[in-house]
Amino acid sequence: MHVRDGLQTRVTVRQRYDHLVETGAIARDPAQEEIVGALDHLIDEIAEKRLAKKSSALGWLFGKKREKKAPVKGLYIHGDVGRGKTMLMDMFFELVPVRRKRRMHFNDFMADAQDRIQKHRLARKNGETKEDDPIPPVAATLAEEAWVLCFDEFTVTDIADAMILSRLFSALFANGVVLVATSNVAPDNLYRDGLNRALFLPFIDVLKHHAQVLDLDADTDYRLQKLNRVPVYVTPLGLSADRQMDEAWQAMTHGRPAVPAAVTVKGRRIIVPLATEDAARFTFADLCAQPHGARDYLAIAGRYATVFIDHVPVLDETRRNETKRLILLVDTLYDHHIRTVISAEAPPQALYAGKPGSTEAFEFDRTVSRLIEMQSRDWLDGWAARHARPEASETGKTMTA
Repeated sequence: MHVRDGLQTRVTVRQRYDHLVETGAIARDPAQEEIVGALDHLIDEIAEKRLAKKSSALGWLFGKKREKKAPVKGLYIHGDVGRGKTMLMDMFFELVPVRRKRRMHFNDFMADAQDRIQKHRLARKNGETKEDDPIPPVAATLAEEAWVLCFDEFTVTDIADAMILSRLFSALFANGVVLVATSNVAPDNLYRDGLNRALFLPFIDVLKHHAQVLDLDADTDYRLQKLNRVPVYVTPLGLSADRQMDEAWQAMTHGRPAVPAAVTVKGRRIIVPLATEDAARFTFADLCAQPHGARDYLAIAGRYATVFIDHVPVLDETRRNETKRLILLVDTLYDHHIRTVISAEAPPQALYAGKPGSTEAFEFDRTVSRLIEMQSRDWLDGWAARHARPEASETGKTMTA
């Protein structure tokens, strides 16, 4: 199958997937192949919609009546961590023949949307606009910027986000936005146990109406393939771990002078205990025992290419806030491909000791997977390619103190 845009023949997701199989990069997986077919079908629909828009515009010039087409239904792909969801979505994003498209972490998108809503409210207060409701104009602007939105790790933990999702996405879909999202949570389990969840539930119906829900139940955890651990996760805690973290800091910063610094977020200063030009060092308490949120972690990821985190303890339900912040922090560092060096009380698989089946335990599975992947040779090679620093190749094994 080929998708045609005008006279140009485009590569399909199927062809890209088959190439990865043939080169040995991945193994063929029936569950993934089902998703591949759905992604190619969606690309066909999007390409046809583009051509229909062009034909409709020409028809209008010659007096022909416009035919209203049904909106294109997106995809919501969910499954356990490490099943290849992000890989498949990235293929789609690369190949979909649309210029106005965005691919980002869902938390980043919502932080941007909340900023725009706040600016609109301020403009209304200052008399710069007469429109009371900020959501319709914000949604219209977002849709104008990108009508295909790809979200990695769609998850809802923030009550402020939860309360506006139904109205925001209803407005986005009304503006013709097509959504493709990955998540390790089925739609019915989004914002599970969240505060005022009853007010969030209408969004689930909106999501299901505008996106086909697919369960990726693959056989292999691809994030654990080709794992080549490197000295970026030190365990257990103690004097030996502190020494190894100090040595890693010196090696990765090449002995450059390090001084306290600060990152400013909306007028607030986040203190960085130790920093060089492109590396920052914190303790777990600095980042997760303080009331930090998504914007704070985004600011840190946007400022530093390497982040050290000392003294991460084993967590449980008695430290729910710290657990949620660590999950969000790792999500942010992972999505922005930040080299992360951690000393922890236990290996990733044993870092959460709370009640099995709880929301935190469920979400922490993703954190475990990401902490493991962020130790891999492939991950650090990718970091080196982005930042072009020779010290990225100085890798060995996971350090055990």
